[in-house]
Amino acid sequence: MLTFYSDQTLRRRARTELDSGRLVVPYESPERVELVLKRVREVGLGEVREPGSFGLAPVLAVHDRGYVDFIAGCWDEWQAVGRTGEAIAWIWPTRRLRDDVIPEHIDGRLGHYAQSADTSICAGTFEAATASKDIALSAMAHTLATGEPSFGLCRPPGHHAASDQFGGYCFFNNAAIAAQHALDQGAARVAVLDVDFHHGNGTQEIFYARDDVLFASLHGDPRSCFPYFLGHADETGCGRGQGYNLNYPMAPGTAFDAWSRALDDALGRIRAAGCEVLVVSLGVDAFEHDPISAFKLTSDDFTELGRRLATLGLPTTFLLEGGYAVAAIGINAVNVLSGFEAASREA
Repeated sequence: MLTFYSDQTLRRRARTELDSGRLVVPYESPERVELVLKRVREVGLGEVREPGSFGLAPVLAVHDRGYVDFIAGCWDEWQAVGRTGEAIAWIWPTRRLRDDVIPEHIDGRLGHYAQSADTSICAGTFEAATASKDIALSAMAHTLATGEPSFGLCRPPGHHAASDQFGGYCFFNNAAIAAQHALDQGAARVAVLDVDFHHGNGTQEIFYARDDVLFASLHGDPRSCFPYFLGHADETGCGRGQGYNLNYPMAPGTAFDAWSRALDDALGRIRAAGCEVLVVSLGVDAFEHDPISAFKLTSDDFTELGRRLATLGLPTTFLLEGGYAVAAIGINAVNVLSGFEAASREA
């Protein structure tokens, strides 16, 4: 399996995350991709290739231009007003406040475009996000051209990024960008399957009223798990998208037996919808020892996940999302890919 990677993704080295009332070093770190890359090479998964450059047009196909311009210029503007720390939102247009007028001041625009205070903007954020979406696009382009599976070693991750909001460590929605690219290249319907512990709220928002993308997410119940305000089972799409948004919220402590039943249902729905291409938002934070998640999957369970994904028989692109048990992230991510390849050879 071909892996796409760029060391430009390491340019974002944030120092600040608000966690449980404390400012801590972010759980999402450059070390994550370095360890996955090391494991890819250790097991001989396949060639590691630099991504191509696709410009911003594919980003603007799913994200608001004002939002993209904000991400591009936020750090410089933050420094220009004399701020010495990293850019973190501290005021939001919450209930009973207006959200139809975008403020001029950087503090106000941070609140307009930010979902949460966990994610700071620092030097290198835009450059890393740009490289990450190029990785996703290169992986998808390879899959479309050859029919072969591919792995995009994306960082920052993307599935929390909505059309005009960032949060959960995400700035550009890599999975949505890749799915839209597949549609633009002629696919009639694409499936995005999100197996990250946290709900892919950004991907849901982008495609919620559309029937050309089937979105399915297996995640922690939003009544007790981030991002809290989206991801319930009754969110099934609207308009033309009715029935094309599938949420499988599960209680903290869920192990593979129950989790895999939800997976099998999602795979059946993908088959029935006639999807032609599969994008897997590959978060491995459902792992039993993940520090900010609460499912109980083991490393062997991720191998079985890969095997079950292969049963769809679809051209498949895997894009890295979450996974914060740093010592195990490489093993778990590559187990999915290896399980997929093994099952594909056996089919």
